[in-house]
Amino acid sequence: MPTRLRLADSGLRDALRRIEHTIRRGGGRIWLVGGCVRDLMLGRQPHDLDIEIVGLPPGQVHTLLAEHFSVQFVGKTFEIFKLQGLPIDLSIPSRILTDDTSLPGLLRQADPHMPIDEALARRDFTINAMAWDPDTMELRDPFNGRGDLDARILRHASNRFTEDPLRVLRGMQLSARFDLTVAPETTTLCHTLSQEGQPCERLWEEWKKLLLHGSKPSRGLQFLRHCGWLRFYPELEALEGCLQDPVWHPEGDVWVHTLHCLDWFATERTGHALDDLVVGLGVLCHDFGKPATTREEYGHVTARGHESEGAGPTKRFLDRLTNQHALIDDVVALVRCHLRPRALHDAKASDSAIRRLATHIQRIDRLVRVARADHAGRPPKPFDGFPAGAWLLDRAQRLTVDRQAPSPIIMGRHLLELGVQPGSDMGRLLDDCYEAQLDGDFGTLEEGLTYIKNRLSALC
Repeated sequence: MPTRLRLADSGLRDALRRIEHTIRRGGGRIWLVGGCVRDLMLGRQPHDLDIEIVGLPPGQVHTLLAEHFSVQFVGKTFEIFKLQGLPIDLSIPSRILTDDTSLPGLLRQADPHMPIDEALARRDFTINAMAWDPDTMELRDPFNGRGDLDARILRHASNRFTEDPLRVLRGMQLSARFDLTVAPETTTLCHTLSQEGQPCERLWEEWKKLLLHGSKPSRGLQFLRHCGWLRFYPELEALEGCLQDPVWHPEGDVWVHTLHCLDWFATERTGHALDDLVVGLGVLCHDFGKPATTREEYGHVTARGHESEGAGPTKRFLDRLTNQHALIDDVVALVRCHLRPRALHDAKASDSAIRRLATHIQRIDRLVRVARADHAGRPPKPFDGFPAGAWLLDRAQRLTVDRQAPSPIIMGRHLLELGVQPGSDMGRLLDDCYEAQLDGDFGTLEEGLTYIKNRLSALC
């Protein structure tokens, strides 16, 4: 029976219809494949399309597509095409070359006459190994991906799964995004694979999807644990079995706590990708310092200083995933300061203390989100809404430092106008002015100029 799936996006729908007519005119056939078919089966609208073209060689495909689109080749053998301005990737089935003149797994050769079921066998999971012809509405599902979707099971499609070890991380983020249980045989197979030698860019993409799209990130991390891949992430592995005080943390060890925190974070994402990524990483890494600082003292478990101790392992963890140094610095700052919202609230902190926190953290709003997830991730302890976070955010907003550090009011040009020459003396005066500004001694340029004139008079 034909399967009726429908794209709601009229732009994607019109582009797909034009592609289908063009390829059929040339004697080929198109299949929607992969995640877009999976999403349509789930009643979700895909944001991009993956299309497999069979029956035509790459050169002819390019010629036909170029009649209507600006086409870009991707891949060493040009079997993948991208259409400029459209979230559509088109590919031709390909085989890995394994002859004596090539290195296995490195080179691929287009095979436009490969049966679609064989092409699907080269995909990662059964839920991604379905193909749908939008013209005839035929669905090809040789590995029962539809049944696995209905049963909420993530299962590898075939023994070709091992061709790409990073499919393990894809399993991590897919199980988290769709709340899937990984089939035992898939977990066993993943045990045999390694991420050693894989480019960090590919690792990073899967971790980003976990944090930005995972409805239940704990599922993904538990999958990594079950298939032995925490060995590649020693900072996470060290959280297992790291004790916590049962009065404050009745949920269990630091690993369990971190999973609860991440699931809470996932319910409060804002949709701003960079903010959610930095906060998600902050939540993931916030207790990386506990394994090195946890002690049992007088019948209580403590982890004094774990915030600052967490900076090192957080940086090592992120350095292996990305070279975005500004992002890493932002996450490390969140880890260092994640207990500050409660501490400032309990101390009834002054405006000066809040301004100074902003100079360390830059984004107090992000810090409150991390601290809120940390506070919430302690079931069965009831969540009280984290009033300390609301208090700090309100104070920071009133001081206009919730999303930025205070900008210096007195600048070098002001000191030049007052006759101060460039050099170490000017630097010290600027530092002094900024400290006074943070302390609330002045809040406007006029007040700042009065302050510095008095300082200069006192130095004469």
